[in-house]
Amino acid sequence: MDGDDSCSLVLCGKSSVENDTAKRLKNENLLKLPDDTSKVSLFLASEIKNLVRDYDDDDSFNLPLFMNSLSTSRFGRFLIWSPRLSSTHDLVSHNFSELPVGSVCVSDIQFKGRGRTMNIWESPKGCLMYSFTVEMEDGRIVPLIQYVVSLAVTEAVKDVCDNKGLPYIDVKIKWPNDLYLNDLKVGGILCTSTYRSRKFHVSVGVGLNVDNDQPTTCLNAVLKDISPASILLKREEIIAAFFHKFEKFFDLFIDQGFKSLEELYYRTWLHSGQRVIIEDKIEDQVVQNIVTIQGLTSSGYLLAIGDDYQMYELHPDGNSFDFFKGLVRRKI
Repeated sequence: MDGDDSCSLVLCGKSSVENDTAKRLKNENLLKLPDDTSKVSLFLASEIKNLVRDYDDDDSFNLPLFMNSLSTSRFGRFLIWSPRLSSTHDLVSHNFSELPVGSVCVSDIQFKGRGRTMNIWESPKGCLMYSFTVEMEDGRIVPLIQYVVSLAVTEAVKDVCDNKGLPYIDVKIKWPNDLYLNDLKVGGILCTSTYRSRKFHVSVGVGLNVDNDQPTTCLNAVLKDISPASILLKREEIIAAFFHKFEKFFDLFIDQGFKSLEELYYRTWLHSGQRVIIEDKIEDQVVQNIVTIQGLTSSGYLLAIGDDYQMYELHPDGNSFDFFKGLVRRKI
């Protein structure tokens, strides 16, 4: 089971409808990985003891806890769990058409995790790693979905802390798709899409350091620093709270646009009033100018104002790993 050439997936649902889907997918052996050489073994939740001998230990994702914590009508109701998987994102994007919209894949260990600019890494135990499916019709707003996801993650952490009577953990959003806590990165968002049958098939990936204090820090490490006697956050409760928030935010986003979420988003991100250096190439010389971030444009890029009161839209140049280095400005 731990070899790179095999993969075990457990399928489960919130209701009989999703459990029937699990049975059909298993019986017809429909789920595949992009690498066709990898053997995929499918199990129902009732067969999980046959898959993982030590499933009751604290390291494994607790399927009943997640399902009992979930209170959504669409998202997260069909779940695929794997003890060890190359990439949750690759699994949902490759099998998008076979899965109900809103399906989620969770893995305890990910050894080919996906990031922007095609970065690949191994994600350790204790990290909450999941990918899920979304369907959208308006391509103009697809780039903004990452902001809705980021906001749902930060609000979910607040909700779980509140519900458990825990100290406040202030996870912040670093534009466009990173999550920070105490100036250290603790998570990130990846959204990819394809266009089929007049709809955008969006695969959303989320990674959040819940109980792994490497390579930076994690939510529980910060929680223990604040209050050593506190009970710890659980991955299952956070992801269930995430889908509750995301479903609500997504409906607002589709019905009213991102404007309905902007105020909350700006309270959560790191950049209001931030001054950044823009490098303009004039003939053969590079000239530096300072602009101040005001918010987001309608297309999801940074809105900034110069010292001359000219408004600008800021784009990453595509060459820098840090989005705030190499920004390109356009007058608006």
